[in-house]
Amino acid sequence: MKQILDLINAELVRGFETAGYDGSLGRATLSNRPDLCEYQCNGAMAGAKQYKKAPIMIAGDVVAALKDSELFEETAAVTPGFINLKLKKEFVADYLRRMQADPDLSVEKAAHPRTVMIDYGGANVAKPLHVGHLRSAIIGESLKRIGRFMGDKVIGDVHLGDWGLQMGLIITELKKRQPDLPYFQEDFQGEYPAEAPFTIGDLEEIYPAASKKSKEDETYREEALEATALLQQGNRGYRALWQHIMNISVADLKKNYGALNVEFDLWKGESDAQPYIPDMVRRLKDEGYAHEDQGALVVDVKEESDTKEVPPCIILKSDGASLYATTDLATIVERVKLYNPDEILYLTDKRQEMHFIQVFRTARKAGIVGPDVKLRHLGFGTMNGKDGKPFKTREGGVMRLETLIKDIHEEMYRKIMDNHEIDPDEARETARIVGLSAIKYGDLSNQASKDYVFDIDRFTSFEGNTGPYILYTIVRIKSILNKYRESGKNVEEARIAGAVSESEKALMLELCKFNEVMETAYAEIAPHKICSYIYDLANGLNRFYHETKILTEENQEQKASWIALLELTRKVLETCIDLLGFSAPERM
Repeated sequence: MKQILDLINAELVRGFETAGYDGSLGRATLSNRPDLCEYQCNGAMAGAKQYKKAPIMIAGDVVAALKDSELFEETAAVTPGFINLKLKKEFVADYLRRMQADPDLSVEKAAHPRTVMIDYGGANVAKPLHVGHLRSAIIGESLKRIGRFMGDKVIGDVHLGDWGLQMGLIITELKKRQPDLPYFQEDFQGEYPAEAPFTIGDLEEIYPAASKKSKEDETYREEALEATALLQQGNRGYRALWQHIMNISVADLKKNYGALNVEFDLWKGESDAQPYIPDMVRRLKDEGYAHEDQGALVVDVKEESDTKEVPPCIILKSDGASLYATTDLATIVERVKLYNPDEILYLTDKRQEMHFIQVFRTARKAGIVGPDVKLRHLGFGTMNGKDGKPFKTREGGVMRLETLIKDIHEEMYRKIMDNHEIDPDEARETARIVGLSAIKYGDLSNQASKDYVFDIDRFTSFEGNTGPYILYTIVRIKSILNKYRESGKNVEEARIAGAVSESEKALMLELCKFNEVMETAYAEIAPHKICSYIYDLANGLNRFYHETKILTEENQEQKASWIALLELTRKVLETCIDLLGFSAPERM
């Protein structure tokens, strides 16, 4: 379906041309004075100089040309030359009826679907997820869902940190503790045990202990570096241990990401890119893109237009070791070869902006990606505590993600039990659903690039711009629809008619914006625009609800129209929250 603004603009173009003016002047915007009009056109102001006429005269001519319009109920020329517009109730109702009949709720899917890869995990194996992993997971999951809804093929990749020094540290510490394990016996020829010699709990204790030792003991650090090198060179025992670490860590990560309703299509890591590094480095050298600088292999990526210093991209250190840039470039090589993406989008802390400038420029300069492949980095801001500093535990440490989720669930459970007589088991499940909305909406309602304050009290409130408020609105709609069904009526047969009140028409106009909001949110990688939209939509619904006696209305056709309007509002709200990555309970 066409966006309603496109239909309005087409009618304005007709009006300007009929009045003898350039049709391109016919462009409308939402009115910033809804008490006066719904849409506004400033084209007469823009055309005054061209036609050497007072804007109010041009506006008057256009209004006269639109007097028989099928779209506009009211058109008015207002000094000094604005054209104020109000839509006909039946036109709006017809638009919503077509929207209701459309499985995609008026959204036009991509005519030529693209393949988009989103890199939105970045967790390190053998380490628990902490609050620093929250934003990439939540934003990335939402963008993946929005992209698919808009018709693109979107592939989500966790991109694990599974190949660096932390692996050597774990292997070294395990060797100190259990030297008799077969993985450390050079002459061992049999099959290694199928079961790992450690649990996820063991790993979460082993890594910090090993990391601490490596900072205090240079010999220990050298052993860990050697173990890392042996692993990467294919040492049989170390590879078997690495596989155990991966299996246990990935299972735990899936559980924790699952608690956030976050899923990945690919569980690849830095290790998957390693086979592509040698050929890539050789090509960068042979084709003259890379050169030596103080023993390191680098690619110059500075451009004349740069307003700040952009250092060379280091491909290999002077000792021949690879870096994050090496792995990220090799990962692009792999992604192009295996998936042929039209776009690769990375979500990380915005402090990594320079890293991605260097990587993207190297990829383009060396032809690792073609000119038509879009490389984008969405750098997000920090999640801070009420003190404005990065979110910490009460003791000042980095909070584990599962602890944060548990705290939110407990706060929601307490509020539900305080306000309702409800079965404790049902309350727990409801608290889980509503708690997830508090976390995700609390994050996504902020522009991704900005820092924000994570305020549990505010995010879990049932009032204001929060996830629980949105869910409460959806549950209110469901309750009305269920009562209508219980009276023997069919919600699906209800038909939207013209609005009979200002609050009803305001709600209808909010629904009409859905396809425009979706297109903008995807194009601008901006889930916060969906949050802003559903907050306005929920407010519009609640104003209409408080002013209208829906279920006690005696006129059955009128009641059915209102029920159809509520059902469409429910569909739009539930579609939006699914795209944000959470759902609504049946009751609260």
